Amino acid sequence: MLAPLAQVQIQDRSAGDASCVADDGFCPEWIVDNFDRYVDPFMQHVFLTLISVAIGFAISFGLALLARRRRWLIAPIAQITGILYTLPSIAVFFLLLPVTGRGDLTAIIALVAYSLLIIFRNITAGLDNVPAETKDAGRGMGLTDRQLLWRVELPLALPEIMAGLRIAATTTVGLATLAFFAGAGGLGEQIFADINFKSNVVVAGGLAVLLAALLDGLILLAQRAVTPWTRARAT
Repeated sequence: MLAPLAQVQIQDRSAGDASCVADDGFCPEWIVDNFDRYVDPFMQHVFLTLISVAIGFAISFGLALLARRRRWLIAPIAQITGILYTLPSIAVFFLLLPVTGRGDLTAIIALVAYSLLIIFRNITAGLDNVPAETKDAGRGMGLTDRQLLWRVELPLALPEIMAGLRIAATTTVGLATLAFFAGAGGLGEQIFADINFKSNVVVAGGLAVLLAALLDGLILLAQRAVTPWTRARAT
């Protein structure tokens, strides 16, 4: 009696799951059975995000240090990066395709371009917000301009710099969902492959949101680790 009953229950579950999929609904059993299909797109999304933010940070940091020495460069750099930031992302992908072709390179170039304004502004703002009396005290102790930058200005500017990095990381996660237009894959490819299927959109979109929250939390923890004086001041 138990075996036929169990068989009927399994058949009912299978029929219910098939009906849910056919209706483009939210199907927990389908998600469990097909979750492995999202692993590679998720890892590709992580790769695109981390590489783009890292390159964007390196470029922005160099530009900010250059602008610190030559103040007249701040406005032109901010204007150029601002123009790049306002360009429609899909249009940028398609404009780059004839030059760099389909693949990761096109996506990374576009994603880096969108991160520059955010990071550059936060680095320059952080350096500008260092109190003048603190810099004067450093010079009074005999610090050179290079020593003053690395020992005084950058440590005090870290909260603003890390805040910009957090914004850039979460923004890049969202923009990377459009990277499939450049042939770079990622979670966006999974979302748009079957955008009417609720289970597919919930899993792929949920993983993107989870990645953004995870990166934001990790950067915040790193910020607290490298700026212990901010916790002491708050206390």
